[in-house]
Parts: sequence; C-alpha cells; structure tokens
Amino acid sequence: MGEARTPRMRAGGPSEAMAGGGGAAAESRVGQVVLPGDVLLLPAHAEQDPERLPLGTSAAPRGRLLCGPGLRRCAGGLLVTKCGLLRHRQAGGGAAAGGAYWVDSQQKRYVPVKGDHVIGIVTGKVGDVFRLDVGGSEQASLSYLAFEGATKRNRPNVQVGDLIYGQFLVANKDMEPEMVCIDSSGRASGMGIIGQDGFLFKVSLGLIRKLLAPKCEIIQELSQLYPFELVLGMNGRIWVKAKTVQQTLIIVNILEACEYMTAEQRKQALAKLSGN
Repeated sequence: MGEARTPRMRAGGPSEAMAGGGGAAAESRVGQVVLPGDVLLLPAHAEQDPERLPLGTSAAPRGRLLCGPGLRRCAGGLLVTKCGLLRHRQAGGGAAAGGAYWVDSQQKRYVPVKGDHVIGIVTGKVGDVFRLDVGGSEQASLSYLAFEGATKRNRPNVQVGDLIYGQFLVANKDMEPEMVCIDSSGRASGMGIIGQDGFLFKVSLGLIRKLLAPKCEIIQELSQLYPFELVLGMNGRIWVKAKTVQQTLIIVNILEACEYMTAEQRKQALAKLSGN
C-alpha cells in the first residue's frame, strides 16, 4: 500500500488575496511597516469586489493617485514590492482618493525613477550621446540637445569627468535610463553642468529624502553657519561649495553625521562651530 499524500496548496496572486480578504485599506497602513507581497486597497475599491469592473458615473476617480517607489499597481489596489514604512501625501486639491503612496525604506542601491533629479558623472561620449554614471545598475544616456539653448551648432562644452545635474526622462526596467537637463518648457531650471570647484560625496538615500523635505531644519541651521551652495541628488550624491575649503569640509562632515545625530546633538555641534 502506498503512503497517503497531502495535496499541496497553491498560493494565489494579488487578485485572489484581495478576494479572500487578504488586502488592507491603504489609509489604515500609513506609517506602519509593510512587507513585499502585501496588498493595499485604495479608498475607491475598499468596499468593492475586485473581480468586477464598476460602471457608471459614480465609478469615476476622485483624484489622481501616484504610485511611488516600493509599490506596484494591481487589480483594485497596490502591491508592495519593498519592505519599509508606508507613506502618503495628500493631493494638492484635497481629493480624497488622490495624492501619492510610497514605501520609505533604507536601501543602499539606487534604482532610477522617472522624474528624479540626480547628479551624474560623465564617463564617456558615444556619437552625440554622453554616458553618465548615476550610481545605478547601468549608466544613463544624455543627448547634447537636452540642454537649454543647445543646437547642432551651439553644443554644450561637456568633458569626461564633469558633474551633471539633471532629471530622468526615461527610467524603467526594460530600457536604459535617459537624462535631460531641461524641464517640460525647455528651461534649465537650475539643471546643467555643475562648477569645477566644490566637493562631491555620497550619503544614504534616506538622508537625501530628509534633506529634500520642504521644512528641513538641517539646511536652515547650516545656512546660518556659513554661506554655501548645495546640490542634492536623489541618487545619494551631494555637491557642496563654500567660501573656503575649510568651511566646505565642515559642512560635509556635518551633513554626513546628521544621519546618526539627534536634533539636540546637531544644535550643540553647530553652536560650538559658530562660537569658533
């Protein structure tokens, strides 16, 4: 007689998980830790059957929803692809279903995202396209026409080793990243070739997001210490230039230490420097 075998259960996909009650409302998970494979239901779909397509005027979206890093759209909701804290930003018009969701995680390797402003290092030139190191798995391309006022006759003076501040126009897993140094209206808006002087260093991606916050106390406190120029890239690179080399190195050391210092410790360190 053969041994009795227990039949194996096959795990379903995101649609089956939501149908079985595995999904949770996205609003209730904001600020909590989410894991890869978790399904987050959107407000418009929290009380609907994800297998049915709602019809009628009442099914129209109430706002534009942006899906940020760490999330991927699935049937009726969002699928978590990265471990971290779930964050949400309300839409500008106050739409209940609008805004943006993303996963805030401490990752070391940068993954290019469309629209991110980064600092790239020119590594070579192939024809009319520059190759840039942006810290990702592959290099990004930058056309010589992607500068403000650039034409076939008026080409930008870009050399190997120059620092370029731009944004990603194309960034997905199936194509190589493509950068531009102009916005949608053709203006530079601060993008382009960064000056030769200054100091370039790398920090964690979490610290970059903290420094880019609208009301960042770190930048405000440093601006009271010394006048300086600062360029922040979402790929973890920072370019700093102050009046002297000593002041530049002081600002670099403070920015590197801010990730591991409390607000009180940072204020004490700045008070000692200002006293000197």
